[in-house]
Amino acid sequence: MPDNINPTPDETVCGSNGVDSTLFRTLSRLIRPIVRLCLANGITFATAEEFLKRAFVHEAKAIQPEAPEHGMVSRISTVSGLNRREVTRLTKLATSERITKQPLASEILARWTTDPAWRDQEGNPLVITRLGTAPSFEALAHSITRDVHPRSLLDELIRLDLVSHDNNLDLITVTRKDFVPQNDSLQMLDFLGDNVGDHLNAAIANVLHDGKSHLEQAVFADELSAESLETLRPLVMAQWKELHDKMIATLTSLIEDDKRAGRVQNQRIRIGLYTFTDFTYSQLPQKCQLARRFRKTVQRK
Repeated sequence: MPDNINPTPDETVCGSNGVDSTLFRTLSRLIRPIVRLCLANGITFATAEEFLKRAFVHEAKAIQPEAPEHGMVSRISTVSGLNRREVTRLTKLATSERITKQPLASEILARWTTDPAWRDQEGNPLVITRLGTAPSFEALAHSITRDVHPRSLLDELIRLDLVSHDNNLDLITVTRKDFVPQNDSLQMLDFLGDNVGDHLNAAIANVLHDGKSHLEQAVFADELSAESLETLRPLVMAQWKELHDKMIATLTSLIEDDKRAGRVQNQRIRIGLYTFTDFTYSQLPQKCQLARRFRKTVQRK
């Protein structure tokens, strides 16, 4: 009997209009980039499967926070589909979830590049001395934290190629205004988890609830040329810079106001912007392509 007698999962998804098939199609699009990341870093299916099992157990427990511990293994097993032995094993493992916290180097660079006190008349970050009263790197570092020595913070900024230090004049200059740690793949992976994780959490919370919990929208266009995309790039970057600078100043002010007022500071927010370009329109399987030639090519989600 031929192996392809039954439709493949993709064929089933494309040929059905049910909620389940839409969900499976969505899951496929979400998981494929993760698989790509795994393969690029030598992570096999067995290792990824273990992480997936842990995630199922963690979330199955999280959705019933008021439930008593007695019988929890059975409830998790029922919800997740994992057998009781696996659930017992996985619940005994210590969680290693990273606490989301903005890197201190990022906070220093943000203050330096957005706070008027640390910029010149043209809006560029000041060239500052390493030691002494403000404006100096020592004063800047102390305005962010006193738990880490300014020299250690400076070394980190230099390592990430974000600043340069003139040893003769003992002056420090910002060399890049965007915090993209090009020489630190581990930190880039942390950013991936933080940024995409929060974006995904926002989108899924909207789907599972009233759709109004979080701002999560996008502008979409197809049938563009490579030249058009190059035209868009500086426009997007300009919009991001304006948003970035306004939000940093506002957030810094709000944090300081909360401290002075003695309010409980247990909330966090992430505000981001992203672009993605691809040849997805021409690469879509023919049977799954929608008849889009007669519809507008610009949509707002």
